[in-house]
Amino acid sequence: MNVSRPLYLGPRLRRLRRELGLTQQVMADDLGVSPSYVALLERNQRPLTAELLLRLAKTYRLEVSDLAGEDAEDYAQRLTAILRDPLFADIDLPALEVADLATSSPGVTEALLRLHGAYAREQLALAALRENGGDDEASDPVGEVRRYIAANRNFFPTLDARAEELAAEIAESGGAQDWLKAKGVRLRFVPPHVLVDAVRRFDRHNQQVLIADNLPGPSRKFQVAQHIAYTSMREEISALLRREQFASKTAEVLTRRALAGYAAAALRMPYDRFARAARERAYDVDALSGLFGASFEQVAHRLTTLHRPGAEGVPFFFIRVDPAGNVSKRMDGAGFPFAAHGGGCPLWNLHSAFRLPGQILTQWLDLPDGQRFFTIARAVSTGGTRWGEPLVQHAVALACAAEHAPALVYAQGIEPAKVEATPIGVTCRLCPRAQCTARAAPPIGREIMVDDQRRAPAPYVFADD
Repeated sequence: MNVSRPLYLGPRLRRLRRELGLTQQVMADDLGVSPSYVALLERNQRPLTAELLLRLAKTYRLEVSDLAGEDAEDYAQRLTAILRDPLFADIDLPALEVADLATSSPGVTEALLRLHGAYAREQLALAALRENGGDDEASDPVGEVRRYIAANRNFFPTLDARAEELAAEIAESGGAQDWLKAKGVRLRFVPPHVLVDAVRRFDRHNQQVLIADNLPGPSRKFQVAQHIAYTSMREEISALLRREQFASKTAEVLTRRALAGYAAAALRMPYDRFARAARERAYDVDALSGLFGASFEQVAHRLTTLHRPGAEGVPFFFIRVDPAGNVSKRMDGAGFPFAAHGGGCPLWNLHSAFRLPGQILTQWLDLPDGQRFFTIARAVSTGGTRWGEPLVQHAVALACAAEHAPALVYAQGIEPAKVEATPIGVTCRLCPRAQCTARAAPPIGREIMVDDQRRAPAPYVFADD
């Protein structure tokens, strides 16, 4: 490879800067050039000389070969490949024009590549939806992560064991900051603008972990724990990933992030101590939050992981929804039959939690198949810690089978068999409760009977009722 000639690597330099979480000013200071020169480099209006390339590699501890590739040639090849799509068959696209676009307008080329990538993924998702009779999670990396977590019952004993060892080391060192310092890593809490739209960044060059100083205490601690998980539990996480075949790199990366989150929670709430405290405090989420310095949601999530043989906790189901009813997270350890598609049941008070922020709502649920569950729900929020930052609201719920409810502080002294439960369905399309006045859609397979002379309370009347 010849690095003596100037190279135009604008898009690659810009991606590198963003991956490192740097502003143009910070990168300019690191490289000993002006911010305007960095801007010109990123727009391909100035070449990246061999001297600057070597300085870049040394400053950020990178391999020159990773930086000195031919972006224009790579872009031209990728652009040529997508332009073979039958969608463009009737357009004359000379190779010279394609090469010229890749060289002179790398930003436009990148936009076209991303757009076509999104189009191709949607085509695959649509094909999977049709082939599988409606299961579009087969081509969805988020769905793949959910299935992986569910297959393991959200329990990863190797991560719990290693986290307990690390938690003991950290406690002996006097805390995470002192433990990291002993490893040669500095922990700093800095204003959000320094992090360039991030809440945590590891500055490899200066060996320091930067955390946004406007985060609430539990979130700060969790971000520190997540850095430790990524760096000190890498082998355990990688070993778990190697056992699985992922459909895409994106799914693997998202799974790595999920496992790092699990490990961070295990560091903050070590298994034995947390499981014992949960039993002693009758699964009082607020009490456990205070004891471990964690948020309500962090504790609720951790409660779904207590499956160690001989030290099991109550099996819980966890779900998080936004005000529109979109599910952003769910963990099943209680056999709750949540639907993969469609909205949830409006009779579940999970959706009412937004109207009563800070309050824990309890409810007994009766499903059509006879299963009964006890749930607690509460609204939680993130963001809004500085002017102009939006407040993001969610409602989270924990559910357990009715027979386990007496172990919870929220249902102590209540006999599940004597409670009048709320009849709910999994989702309207699968719910057979014909008389439900809250129904939004008819169930699959039921014939609707229309009568102009009579209007029933329920929105639909069925022929066989």
